[in-house]
Parts: sequence; structure tokens; C-alpha cells
Amino acid sequence: MANPWLALDAGADPVERIRQVGRAHERFVAGEAPRGASMRSVVADSWRRSAVALPGPDATAPIELSDDDLETYRAAHPLASVLPIFRDLLGGLAEDGEHLMAVCDAYGRLLWVEGTAKTLRAGERMNFVPGARWDEAHAGTNAPGTALAVDHPLQIFATEHFSRGVQRWTCAAAPIHDPGTGRLLGAIDVTGGDHLANPHSLALVRATALAAEAFLSSHRPSPATAGSVSALGRNEVVLTFEGRQWRLGRRHSELLVLLLAHPEGSTGDELGVGLYGDEASPVTVRAELSRLRRMLGPELMESRPYRLRAEIQADFRTVPQLLEQGRVADALEAYAGPLLPFSDAPGVVKLRRLVDGRLRSAVLTARDRGLLQTWLHSPWGSDDLEIWEAYAHLLSPTDPARPMAAARIQELQLEYGLATSLQRSGN
Repeated sequence: MANPWLALDAGADPVERIRQVGRAHERFVAGEAPRGASMRSVVADSWRRSAVALPGPDATAPIELSDDDLETYRAAHPLASVLPIFRDLLGGLAEDGEHLMAVCDAYGRLLWVEGTAKTLRAGERMNFVPGARWDEAHAGTNAPGTALAVDHPLQIFATEHFSRGVQRWTCAAAPIHDPGTGRLLGAIDVTGGDHLANPHSLALVRATALAAEAFLSSHRPSPATAGSVSALGRNEVVLTFEGRQWRLGRRHSELLVLLLAHPEGSTGDELGVGLYGDEASPVTVRAELSRLRRMLGPELMESRPYRLRAEIQADFRTVPQLLEQGRVADALEAYAGPLLPFSDAPGVVKLRRLVDGRLRSAVLTARDRGLLQTWLHSPWGSDDLEIWEAYAHLLSPTDPARPMAAARIQELQLEYGLATSLQRSGN
């Protein structure tokens, strides 16, 4: 196809395309790989992700937020301020009796769904309603959910939807980002009939997303006084803000790290999973959050959703930022050790592995003797066999450091039970 994000090429027969993709969908559901000239790779990849996440093609999007929780959440969401722009640019489509306009957050939760009463009722039959979760993991292939997954504007046409109950619809969606940080805020979507599968609908939602980002850029509030958080190489977070300093206990340290990792805000349930995994107790999590908020004060931390109001510089976020800029040496210098090393909170463990893995990979890839030495001389890197081997590979046969490196490699191979198998393979 000329444009992989468009559902139909110019002159394509939509009826024939629906039939071809529908057959491919049924074959895929039966266990065959998605194939055929009619299949777009972005759709095939989405089907694979959907099949892993969902029990089957008849799954229905769950409703996660309702009533007061929904009202409170969306009123505090950054996209609430852009709603007039969405209505101005897409309101005509939402009022024509054939389309729905929808806005979702970065997790695929629908915040607003607008259209005529008749069209809204049709959307309700597939749970396309405010508060429902329409990311791929909960609703399968669909324009807003897949646009979030691939971070690109696109169309999903009829039988390209993974869930059968959605295949009578066609939709076009575009992701929206925070212009200051680049983080994903959500997506804008138009849902309707097959006639939406044209370049104009895709251009329209993309233009609307760009207009929203431009508005947010020009209306960015002045941030509160910046603060800093030290969490690398220590088991208790130290937070500095407006001349005050807090040394937090274990659970509050973990909560603050999780809040910093999700500046867009998190629900109590999401923080509970990050803190305790599947054994999270909503009552315990709310109690911990209440104590942390009382400690920090409402000027620094807010609820519904839970998030920090000020711009806080966190050392575990600085390291990946430096790596993104290609500044490996600076990132290694800023790295004081693993993030909250004794924490077993699932969300913290995941972040720890992510930071450690990215930094270690960058050091290994750089093949710089000084960087490798710095890593190996640290408490967390002294037993890293692969880094020792990379370091030894850079040493010439006459280098005085080579015997020491070879001895250390042999020690680690013995310790890890690798020496015997390596010797056997070399004989």
C-alpha cells in the first residue's frame, strides 16, 4: 500500500476488502498466521498482540471508571482543557448522526464520547462509552487503542478490528502528546461507517491532534519550584523541595518513585499493583497515599488521579535522559547504584531493571575502556562476566591489565559454573 496508515488505497473496493480481511481474520482466529495482500502489517501485528492479551475475538471492552470517579478523573486530565478544540474541529462529524467523536487517555480509557443519541446508543452496544478501556490489551485492534500502541495516526477499517462486535465500524485516530515532555496524553478518535476509510478523515484527526498540542504548548502553566529526588543506590528516597528535605520510609519511597515514573497521574489501583502486585489491598494503599500526601502537603501532591504537582528532577529519570542524548559517560557518572536496591515492589523492580539494563547495554555497546573500567570497579558491576570479557577484548596481549582481567574472568566462570563447559567446548 502507498500509505500503510490508510485503510484503503485509492480506487479499492471496500466491499471486497471487507470480505478479504474478514476471511483472513477467521483464519487467524482458527490458528493461521495473518497473511494475504489485503493485510496491512500494522493490523497483523495488532492482531497478534490482541490474541495474546484477550480470551478471544468476542471480548468486550471493560468499563473501569464511572459516575463520580469518571467525572473527577477526566476533570483533572490535561486533555480536559482541549475539549473545546475537539468539539470545534470534529463537532460537525459528531452531530451528523453517523459518527462518534471520542477522546481517550494514555491507557486507552475513554474520557469523552460524543454524537447523536442514536449513534451513542449504537456505541453503547459495544461498550464504546466514557470510562471503558479501549487499549489493545482490553479491546483488541481499534483505532484509538492501536494509535496509542504504535504512537502514530492511523485508520482501522471494518473487519480489521480484532473483536467481532466492533467490525461494523471504521475509525481514525491520532495520538496526542504533552508538548513539554513528549509523553503520551491520549488520543482523539472519529468512529463511523466504511466511508471514513479515506485520506481526509486521517488528515482531520491528525490536524486536530496537532492543534491540541499547539494549544497545550501555548497554555503551559508555570511549574512550581523544581525539586529533586535521590533514589539511586539507596533504600530511602531523599526529596528536596522549596528548601525543605524529607527522608522517606520504605513504602513512601516506593510510592514516590512510582508517582515520578507516571507524571500524568495514577489511580489508587494502579499504584497498588505497582506496590504490592496482585495482592494489593485498596484500603492499605489509600492509607499509605493519605499519609504521604499529608506529609508532603497538597501543594506538592494531589489526588484523583494521584500525581505530583511540581516538576521534580529524579536521578533515576536523569540517567535514561542522558542516554537518549548519547551521553553515556555522563549517565554512568550520574548513576549512584540500583534504584531502591532492597525494594521488592513490582513497579520499582521493573523500573530498576529498565534503568540498569539500558545503562549496562550502553556501556557494553560503547566498547570504551574507561567506561568499562568504571562499571567493573563499582559494587554492582564487579561480578559482571560479560563486561569483564568485553574489557579484556580491548586489552593488547602486552597490556599489564590483561593477566588481572583474565584471572577475574576465570574466577567468575568457575563461580557461575561455566568453566567446565567452556573448556569442554574448546577441546
